[in-house]
Amino acid sequence: MKKSSENVACRLNKVGGEAVIEGVMMKAGDNCCTALRDEHGNIKINERKFVSIRKKHKWLNIPILRGVIGFIESMVLSFAILNVSAEVMGGEELQKEGKFEKWMKKHLGVGIFDIVMVIAAILGVALALFLFLWLPTTIASLISGAFTDGLPAAAVAAIEGGLKIVIFVSYILLVSLMPDIRRVFEYHGAEHKSIACFESGTELTPENAKKYSRFHPRCGTSFMFVMILLGVLLGFAIHLLFPDFDGVLYALVRILLLPLVVGVGYEYIMFAGKHDNFVTRIFSAPGLWMQRITTREPDEKQLEIAITALKYSLPEEFPEFDRDAFEVVDAHGKTVKPAKSENPDTPEEKADDAQ
Repeated sequence: MKKSSENVACRLNKVGGEAVIEGVMMKAGDNCCTALRDEHGNIKINERKFVSIRKKHKWLNIPILRGVIGFIESMVLSFAILNVSAEVMGGEELQKEGKFEKWMKKHLGVGIFDIVMVIAAILGVALALFLFLWLPTTIASLISGAFTDGLPAAAVAAIEGGLKIVIFVSYILLVSLMPDIRRVFEYHGAEHKSIACFESGTELTPENAKKYSRFHPRCGTSFMFVMILLGVLLGFAIHLLFPDFDGVLYALVRILLLPLVVGVGYEYIMFAGKHDNFVTRIFSAPGLWMQRITTREPDEKQLEIAITALKYSLPEEFPEFDRDAFEVVDAHGKTVKPAKSENPDTPEEKADDAQ
C-alpha cells in the first residue's frame, strides 16, 4: 500500500467505529460491518447498510443540526449493534426461540430480547439525566442554601460543573473495574489503533496497527467530555443571565438546550479530527486523558477483529480482502451465509484445537 500525503488526507474521517462485546463495528459511508469472535474463537460478520437521513434531505446537513441528527442515528445504530453482539455471544441457548418468542416476532416484529434492550436504553437515559443533570444541580443548590444569603450564581455554576466532571470520571472509573467492560475497552483500543493505521496509509496488519496510539481525537469518549464541558459553560451562562430560575425551570431549559450542546460538540470533534494544531490539541487533551481509562492495549487477536471489520466495510480500499472467508450472521446472530473457507487461525490456535 503506497503511502502519500494525498492518500493520508483522503482517509481522514472516512471510517469510524465502536467497540462491543468481543467485537468491533466499523462504519464507512453507508457500509456498516461488525466483526465478532464467538465462544469457539471463530470470526463472525454482521453486515448492514445504514443510510443517513441527511443523504435523503440535504437541508439536514447544516452545521449544528447535522450533529444532532448524527448523534441520534449513532444511538440507533449502537443499539442495533449491541443487540447483534449480545445475540452472538449468547450462543445457541440465547438464540433458541420458544413459542411465545416466535409469536411475538411473527405478529409484532420484535422479540423479548428486543424489548429488554429498549427498556435498558430508557433506563440508561433516565440514569444519565439523574447523574448529570438532577444530582449535580440539587447538590449545588443545597450547598448554596447552606449559606444565609446563598452563593453567587457563578459559584453555584462552578460547583455544579465540577460535580458533573467528578461524577463522569468516577462513573467511568467504576465501570472500568468490571472484567467484561475491560475487555470492551481493549477492543476500543483495537478500534482506534486500526483506524489510525489505516488513516496513516500504512499497510493494515495487526503487527503494524499495534505500533499506533490507542488514543484518537474523534473518539466518543472525547465527544462526551466535550459535551460535558460545553454543558458546564452553558450552566454558567444560564445562572448568570437568569439567576432566578428555580430547579424545575432550570432543568427544563437545560434539557431543551441539550441539542445545541450536542450539535456544537459534534462540529468540534469533526474539526479536531481533521486539524492537528496547538489549539485543537489543547481542547482535545481532556478527552484524550479520559481515553486512558476507556481504552486498553489490545492483543493481536483483538486487532485482527478490528482490522477485519474495517476492511470488510471498505471493499473499494481492500479489493484483495477475502470477504467470503467469514460467516455472516443476521441481527439475531443466525447464519445467513456460511464461510466458504475456514477463518484464518494462527498456527498457535490450530495447535490448541488439535490438542
